[in-house]
Amino acid sequence: MNMQSKEVYEEFRGMVRRLAVDKILPNAAETDATSLPPEKSYAAFREAGMLGLPFPEALGGQDGDLFTQVIAMEELARVCATSALSLMTPWAALDPVVHFGSDELKNLLIPAAARGEIRAGWCLTEPRGGSDLPGMISRAERRGDDWVINGTKRFITNATWAQWYLVLARTGDKDYGIFMVHHEDKGISFGKLEKKMGLRGSPTADVIFDNCVVPASRVVGDPTRGYPNMMLSLSYSRPLIAAQALGIAQGALDEAVKYTKERNQFGQPVARFQMVRGMIADMAVKVESSRALLYRAVEAAMDGKNADNARSLASMAKLLCSDTAMSVATDAVQLHGGYGYLQDYPVERMMRDAKITQIYEGTNQIQRLIIAKHVYQS
Repeated sequence: MNMQSKEVYEEFRGMVRRLAVDKILPNAAETDATSLPPEKSYAAFREAGMLGLPFPEALGGQDGDLFTQVIAMEELARVCATSALSLMTPWAALDPVVHFGSDELKNLLIPAAARGEIRAGWCLTEPRGGSDLPGMISRAERRGDDWVINGTKRFITNATWAQWYLVLARTGDKDYGIFMVHHEDKGISFGKLEKKMGLRGSPTADVIFDNCVVPASRVVGDPTRGYPNMMLSLSYSRPLIAAQALGIAQGALDEAVKYTKERNQFGQPVARFQMVRGMIADMAVKVESSRALLYRAVEAAMDGKNADNARSLASMAKLLCSDTAMSVATDAVQLHGGYGYLQDYPVERMMRDAKITQIYEGTNQIQRLIIAKHVYQS
């Protein structure tokens, strides 16, 4: 895939930044405080034509490349990580449909998602673990013209809010299939909504399948190749999580710079103190270093010439950006002093939101194992 010119990407960045500041930022604190889905942000995304950004134009999307998606996540998470996640999750959930689904399934789901008529979530993690996908026990069995799914998926983003759920389940001892399940299908139910440290406006709950009947037309690709197909999609979604983390880090840095310039102590702005300047410098270096690695990972993914290298770089970017988000957000709270501990200041929310980026989409410990494996094999 060819990248656009720098000018095109920067023009797009400016558009998303204006959207973020004008339409998303005003609702960020409310979304966190109420723990309700970011409906106002979703409406703004629909109005701006953002919902179909990564989907093919032939299916009603904007055919935005991975770098465009990363820019969008970075700029939106800079003001509200929850809203960014609400946009990204349907992209990630429907990516396997775009790449491996039948024309019938694509036409059923993608144009509707691009118009904002449906939302989607994906169901990978199970109660016994999330990083160990081959260890999942959810199963799908073929019965005539249908598949019957049994199992429980845990920590599912958009649970109860989405109408469609992408489900990875065993179809044999070593085989896996991907299925699209509708929230009104017989046999699907939801657990309680979780009360979380961060990303509070993003609904999270168990999705339970009890003899859930799904027509064969809703199998995504080969029902024996769900696992490798899912791994390919994860290689593209990890840079988006990294971008979300980077956006949180940049937002926290922005707030820290603003506060230290305005806050006066001992007759001068806090920003004049050498120790404060040293912390800000370290934060800025971490943010820019993370951005450089993330963009390198995006280039490798879009180049498509070395899948193993692209997968390793995606893991590196996810690891570094999420560690940076946690570190920079924590330092931003510290630089705010006692005010940073109050919910009146956005850095408190950013610190809580940052933590999950080190955990979901593969924990950072798992990312290190992926990276080390590639290093030893190269």
